[in-house]
Amino acid sequence: MEPECWRRPALVDAVIAGGGQVTAPDEAEALVWAEPAAPELLPGVLENGPTIEWVQLPYAGIENLTHLLDRDHLWTCGKGVYAEPVAEHVLMLALAGLRGMGSYARARSWSPPEGRNLLGGRVTVLGGGGITESLVRLLGPWECRVTVLRRHPVPMDGVDRVVGPECLHDALRDADVVVVALSLTPETTGIIDAAALDAMAPHAWLINVGRGGHVVTDDLVEALAAGAIGGAALDVTEPEPLPDGHPLWEMENCIITPHVGNTPEMGLKLLARRVTENVRRYIAGEELLGPVDVDLGY
Repeated sequence: MEPECWRRPALVDAVIAGGGQVTAPDEAEALVWAEPAAPELLPGVLENGPTIEWVQLPYAGIENLTHLLDRDHLWTCGKGVYAEPVAEHVLMLALAGLRGMGSYARARSWSPPEGRNLLGGRVTVLGGGGITESLVRLLGPWECRVTVLRRHPVPMDGVDRVVGPECLHDALRDADVVVVALSLTPETTGIIDAAALDAMAPHAWLINVGRGGHVVTDDLVEALAAGAIGGAALDVTEPEPLPDGHPLWEMENCIITPHVGNTPEMGLKLLARRVTENVRRYIAGEELLGPVDVDLGY
């Protein structure tokens, strides 16, 4: 286990709860990586840990670490760990967007009514992972018609239609809400561009909780300024943090939250549970949760 974790008692406790023992890298069989923002440190730790077989990464998105993936180690990440809080955030942003909270919150006088129901609406989700599974469950009471776009279309519980990437524009066309919940890969970078935004309905709201790089920011600014879509609610941006004075800050049809779909306070307990379970599985020789596909990079 990586020494920095000594300053993260919850992860230390999680390793012990799973039946493991916290030790120095040169004696370890597994590494729980607790510094996702400092990928440059990871090679040195692995070099000093010749017996490390398994590396547990903390987040589902590992784009800043993909260049370090190899076939000498078994890699797992936080896939599905933070699905529940992020899905809840999506639901909040969707309701806020459709009900006009962006403009109402900025108003300084009584304003005319706006908004439309999520109830019975059409929701298209890009990505078929844990966030989507949680979101589909949360959408149940709203009786939405849900379309999911994913790399390999297979039926999903509670989903009316699952389609492949070649159906992107068709999936966007009749949606009231479009949710981006993808991993960031070369194939998904810029997936929401001018053509995709043009395919969306004029009243539709775009919700991005994946990565800022999924959306071509300049194209989104143009679409919002022209009223080509209903609006955008962004928990992630490109660039991130979004600079002061950026046009998106001034748009009434844009709601921005500072990448808080999952906060450290929410996430640490969830990550600790994953670490405990994976440590238990590793010791028992069972399949680990959240395996990383080295070829796909997620």
